[in-house]
Amino acid sequence: MILGKVIGNVVSTIKAKGYESKKILIIQPIDPAGNPKGKSFLAVDAVQAGVGDTVFTIDEGNSARDVINEPDSFTIKSVVAGIVDEINL
Repeated sequence: MILGKVIGNVVSTIKAKGYESKKILIIQPIDPAGNPKGKSFLAVDAVQAGVGDTVFTIDEGNSARDVINEPDSFTIKSVVAGIVDEINL
């Protein structure tokens, strides 16, 4: 799992097979203190997250597809699996 911050939405009129009717978010990986860490990436939203939310993402195809219950959608690699309420260090 990757801890991240939602920094934007992706809007597209044409999507690859498997992405139709799905909300796609831009995720910036962060460390537990909230500092940016690494390059941003795209993930399908499975939990109704929004810009500014701290989230857990799964960046592994099979597990990501299990979260959205679409095991045959081989194009989906990353998914937002949870919204973080609090981080205690």
